[in-house]
Amino acid sequence: MPGPSPGLRRALLGLWAALGLGLFGLSAVSQEPFWADLQPRVAFVERGGSLWLNCSTNCPRPERGGLETSLRRNGTQRGLRWLARQLVDIREPETQPVCFFRCARRTLQARGLIRTFQRPDRVELMPLPPWQPVGENFTLSCRVPGAGPRASLTLTLLRGAQELIRRSFAGEPPRARGAVLTATVLARREDHGANFSCRAELDLRPHGLGLFENSSAPRELRTFSLSPDPPRLAAPRLLEVGSERPVSCTLDGLFPASEARVYLALGDQNLSPDVTLEGDAFVATATATASAEQEGARQLVCNVTLGGENRETRENVTIYSFPAPLLTLSEPSVSEGQMVTVTCSAGAQALVTLEGVPAAVPGQPAQLQLNATENDDRRSFFCDATLDVDGETLIKNRSAELRVLYAPRLDDSDCPRSWTWPEGPEQTLRCEARGNPEPSVHCARSDGGAVLALGLLGPVTRALSGTYRCKAANDQGEAVKDVTLTVEYAPALDSVGCPERITWLEGTEASLSCVAHGVPPPDVICVRSGELGAVIEGLLRVAREHAGTYRCEATNPRGSAAKNVAVTVEYGPRFEEPSCPSNWTWVEGSGRLFSCEVDGKPQPSVKCVGSGGATEGVLLPLAPPDPSPRAPRIPRVLAPGIYVCNATNRHGSVAKTVVVSAESPPEMDESTCPSHQTWLEGAEASALACAARGRPSPGVRCSREGIPWPEQQRVSREDAGTYHCVATNAHGTDSRTVTVGVEYRPVVAELAASPPGGVRPGGNFTLTCRAEAWPPAQISWRAPPGALNIGLSSNNSTLSVAGAMGSHGGEYECAATNAHGRHARRITVRVAGPWLWVAVGGAAGGAALLAAGAGLAFYVQSTACKKGEYNVQEAESSGEAVCLNGAGGGAGGAAGAEGGPEAAGGAAESPAEGEVFAIQLTSA
Repeated sequence: MPGPSPGLRRALLGLWAALGLGLFGLSAVSQEPFWADLQPRVAFVERGGSLWLNCSTNCPRPERGGLETSLRRNGTQRGLRWLARQLVDIREPETQPVCFFRCARRTLQARGLIRTFQRPDRVELMPLPPWQPVGENFTLSCRVPGAGPRASLTLTLLRGAQELIRRSFAGEPPRARGAVLTATVLARREDHGANFSCRAELDLRPHGLGLFENSSAPRELRTFSLSPDPPRLAAPRLLEVGSERPVSCTLDGLFPASEARVYLALGDQNLSPDVTLEGDAFVATATATASAEQEGARQLVCNVTLGGENRETRENVTIYSFPAPLLTLSEPSVSEGQMVTVTCSAGAQALVTLEGVPAAVPGQPAQLQLNATENDDRRSFFCDATLDVDGETLIKNRSAELRVLYAPRLDDSDCPRSWTWPEGPEQTLRCEARGNPEPSVHCARSDGGAVLALGLLGPVTRALSGTYRCKAANDQGEAVKDVTLTVEYAPALDSVGCPERITWLEGTEASLSCVAHGVPPPDVICVRSGELGAVIEGLLRVAREHAGTYRCEATNPRGSAAKNVAVTVEYGPRFEEPSCPSNWTWVEGSGRLFSCEVDGKPQPSVKCVGSGGATEGVLLPLAPPDPSPRAPRIPRVLAPGIYVCNATNRHGSVAKTVVVSAESPPEMDESTCPSHQTWLEGAEASALACAARGRPSPGVRCSREGIPWPEQQRVSREDAGTYHCVATNAHGTDSRTVTVGVEYRPVVAELAASPPGGVRPGGNFTLTCRAEAWPPAQISWRAPPGALNIGLSSNNSTLSVAGAMGSHGGEYECAATNAHGRHARRITVRVAGPWLWVAVGGAAGGAALLAAGAGLAFYVQSTACKKGEYNVQEAESSGEAVCLNGAGGGAGGAAGAEGGPEAAGGAAESPAEGEVFAIQLTSA
């Protein structure tokens, strides 16, 4: 049932308000004729401050009066009916002074309230631990002594500017003063170096005072992380006195590594290491130097300290003394035939070995005597000393060289009597003599000619061949020797004796010969490439098969030389059918040119010219024999006909007739095969309008999703979609995609009312019309005459009525129209039932106002309906009349309309007839 209108509801609200005011009365309260007053009644005073209190009364002649308080007084002023007193050094958290007067045998009293506050002048953050392990909790504690009242205090613990915890003490007793805030915080790596502080806020703004703030001094937190593993030491197990060896100490998992302290020592010697940081690790390196005073077992210690904790590693190092052995020769340089004594000695605990023979016991020397010969010159003697230290055997050795003086010797191994040198790049020529001191060697020709530059890097040429006398000399004597030098060189093939290119003419006689230079004289053989054993010798009757590349190779003991000789056989031109066909078909767009390759040496020039008809004098473009950037331009159009091709070289010419025909691949475009085609449902079905150009004439086939075009009589909506048409001939294919749209006449598929049952007066109902059509249909409505306040949706598919009246009952028609026709359906809406009046009862005193409110009238503006288009502003919500012209029952009914009852006792459809007018909705 519809409720009262907004105007009626406003009238009822006013009525109820008037009734409430008329019935409400305040009962009389008996009041005392005289009173006492204290000002200010409530006061906030800073602790230690002062305050004036004024105590007064309206009693004309009070007998006596006063102010009772425990606070200190500083001054008093009086009048007949008042008393003013200054209170000083107020320190109590809360006091209640009492103002009293004696009047007409009665005592008049007024009680006040004085509270003190203290600013947070002292904000203390308890000290933090010197070092805090990462991952462990620590306590933050903040004290604000004396500040209050505590209920107005708020304490905040901060990490830098970040609030960690904030606590308000609201609800604490008014007398409570001072506060403590404690929090447990997990230490993190990023907290290292962070400042923690405490902020106190005393908010007295609700009491008419301000906000008092103060903060503690910041305290810096230092966090650390130290691995439980001990440091890793890298050091030698043995250390010799006087030697220096590197040692290192490494530890991972340190934070902050820069704060770690490293102690590295060998025994009592601090090694003062160099520390290198690598992220959360360090490497401490130092050089350990052993002294004679430290000889024996010592400990190498690495200690790491961080955050009050330390990690330590110890390793044993044995310091020992082991001097190198002493090796002496009785004479380091002697003449051949003299005696030499060799002695090897070492420390008291070392065992020496001379030339592989050990001494009898450790600490004793070893000796060796020999008669010096030239074989002992530059002989090395070795002395080894071994010492056992802490289960490890150490070895040291010493060597000495003996020099034996003797006269020069020219051996055949170092200076052969017959020398054979290859000619070629620079070489070092050697004739060496043995002797001590080192002999000087000089080789020259006996006739005083060329001199050999022995021992120097120099070119070996054929001019050096001959016999030389070599003389070696030193201060012990000299030696003389005659040597013969032979210079050999590899074969050479030059262009004079063996040219690179030879040209023969087919049918003549010719021979292939090559002459090579070399020592010893080389043998020359010419073989055709790729034909093993086919040696070319003597005169040949030249044929084309003799053309090719021949490999000529000259060989002697010093090497070989090879050369390729290209033999060209020339002959006159000749046409071959496969390479220059008599019939050729040119395909338009193929990018191909006529290929006419002619056999001939040198390569003949070819020209094809039209003969007779349209091709007379026309030059036929030819494909070049080899791809080149200067290939002739491919023609777009080529005239078919007869062409004569002529091939010419310096040995003759030949001609050939070529018949040229022209064809083209399929081609489809918008003119032959439109990409968008429209059919009408129910029309006779026909094939797609698709054709193609080409020679020979292409065949065209169309399919939908791979299914060929079906044979059917009539067009249906299922025929709409995308088709793929392919044109084919011998030279290729072309395809197009065709979109087929099927249009059909409109049909009102659904006409429904909501609610489906009957509509009571004042109720709302909606009619929904759904049409199927392509192109989309235009929706129009016809309503019962006199139906007002009708709203339409933006596309006219929904008709709605708010506050139905009797005039809204009747037959409604929905019509759908497009270019292919019109279709309509009708539905009947019944409006029946009593209007539900709402009686508003009230108090007896408001009956008159209720009667006046019931007399409010609704204002309805009616508009004469005329045929045509209307502007409906906010039709569904404004309450203004919406007008549809329903006059007339013309013959505008649509064919195929449906009718019948829609719902029992509700709305029913009927066949369409009469005129229908559109309503245009526009925004106000």
